[in-house]
Amino acid sequence: MVLRALRSHAKWVFFLLVVIPFIAWGVFRGASGLTEIGGGNSNVVLKVNGQEVQIAAFQQRRQAAYEQYRQQTGSSALTKEDEQQIDDQLTNQLIQEILLSQEYKRLGIQVSDAEIIEAAKTSPPPEVMRDPQFQTDGQFDLRKWQQFLQTGDRVTLAQIEMIYRDRLPQFKLAQYITADVYVSDAKLWRIYRDQHDSVTVASLAIWPYLITDSIPVPDAELQRYLGAHQDDFKRPAQAFVQFIAVPRLPAAADSAAARAHVARIRAELARGAKFEDVARRESSDTASGKQGGDLGWLKRNEPGFDAQFMAGVKGLTPGRVSPPVLTQFGYHLIRLDAVKGDSLKLRHILVPIELQGDHLDAVEARVDSVERLAADQANGALLDSAARRFTLPVSPVYRIVDGERLTLGRYVVPDVSVWAFEAHVGETSPIVEAKPAFYVFRLDSIIPAGVPPLSEVRAQVLAAVRLEKQKEIAKHRADSLVTSLKGIPNLLAAGSARGLPVERFGWFTRTKPPSYLGQEPLVVGAAFGLHVGERSGVIAGQGGDFIIESLGRKMADSSAWLKQKDVQRTQLLAAVRQARIQQYVDALRAKAKIVDRRKDIFRTQVSADAAAL
Repeated sequence: MVLRALRSHAKWVFFLLVVIPFIAWGVFRGASGLTEIGGGNSNVVLKVNGQEVQIAAFQQRRQAAYEQYRQQTGSSALTKEDEQQIDDQLTNQLIQEILLSQEYKRLGIQVSDAEIIEAAKTSPPPEVMRDPQFQTDGQFDLRKWQQFLQTGDRVTLAQIEMIYRDRLPQFKLAQYITADVYVSDAKLWRIYRDQHDSVTVASLAIWPYLITDSIPVPDAELQRYLGAHQDDFKRPAQAFVQFIAVPRLPAAADSAAARAHVARIRAELARGAKFEDVARRESSDTASGKQGGDLGWLKRNEPGFDAQFMAGVKGLTPGRVSPPVLTQFGYHLIRLDAVKGDSLKLRHILVPIELQGDHLDAVEARVDSVERLAADQANGALLDSAARRFTLPVSPVYRIVDGERLTLGRYVVPDVSVWAFEAHVGETSPIVEAKPAFYVFRLDSIIPAGVPPLSEVRAQVLAAVRLEKQKEIAKHRADSLVTSLKGIPNLLAAGSARGLPVERFGWFTRTKPPSYLGQEPLVVGAAFGLHVGERSGVIAGQGGDFIIESLGRKMADSSAWLKQKDVQRTQLLAAVRQARIQQYVDALRAKAKIVDRRKDIFRTQVSADAAAL
């Protein structure tokens, strides 16, 4: 151990504020056997420049990442889509770790115990600096942090030491690759002016998409355009599936059982039971339930929050518990803890409406029968047989795009968007459990990723070719307008007199233009290059052609800039270092020899497990 032990009662502070943010998705370093070589190629899941990651080490970190995800989301089960996303992120993190480790070795970057001690004393992690227990009057207090380092337990100390051992080499690398970076006062002033100089302009836009001229385009021209712009029309792989579904939506008796359950809970609260304890025991919202039902602070009109839930909060006073509130998730008991302006601190207990008793038994029995007859079969015709036997309709054909989850109505169906691209055409899926039903899917066909033939994308290609021709027409019209308006002052008045769509915009800065000009950097640049009263020629923008006239300009305050110049330089250097590090890693990755064998290994494992069953 390098540092002295830390206070035992504060272990959670560092685990939550330091370790978890740094090891997002459960990625951590340590004695995991990451670079252990041996066991043959069949055990190597990833290789980076010859450095191997054994499957046991990958699985160890994978399970830690899955558990981290469960804790963050409050979900006990992960969908295949969740697992795939986490696996991809974990793999990218592993590749970056190995590349950086190799680069540290090549450059001779090391970290001494003395450097760790000094960094811990003088440079606490940002997560710690934001923690209220290390602040005085809302500002980070270094003395509190240093006092904290004097006592405590060895486990927490080891975690902190691990963080510094990981971060310090990266900091040294950042210093190495940004040693040539110098930010002059002139550059800082330029940046400040971009943020504070402001203008107002009159703008006349000629939009190609408003041109309605008839533009005939022969198929030969469409084919040439498609051949020259293949990247614009590439599409991911697509799977086409059908399914049968055993409904699992609640019946009236299930709703009655949920109402009775929530009534019993409310009666228990009325008798004096502690809301937090009951929430931990009863709430099906596991994420908030672990926190005693705590939802934190919410705005009265919280965007994206369930409207029925927020309607149930109206009329509550602090400390009161609402009557049962019905939403798409079930019945809620809501307690208002505090109010600050339009913000509310809320807790809730969720009782979902779930299948009960005879209804549940009947659905489960039917699902078991469907699973035996139709699920996980190589012969897809068994899906039709099961549909006839159980009088279940076979769905129309649905398309699944690789990388997108399947949505049926308002419900997302898990797992199938991964299964569809791992299965063989004609196979049926295992039972897929979703909120409205239990499903068995059949993979009917696959279209591989790539550029489709013209017959399939003719409408899109035709639209693109027509737009190109419309842009040519728009440019000619804009040139004619410049000529006709030459010598006529006041673009706003001239446009109004001729029925032209001239608009006024401003005041706005270079960095915060109006949304109308948000995708038009040439137009924004021209607006700041004109003298007041000066008019531009035709500016060929991203979406159309523009003629603008400067109506006014305000200059940045140089005295205000001088007061914040040093802070600005520090922030800019930090941003440059971060960008350089990312560019450096991207360059290392582009040159690296990477072999990713996850798909083959995990598919083999799944097949072996299935055979054993």
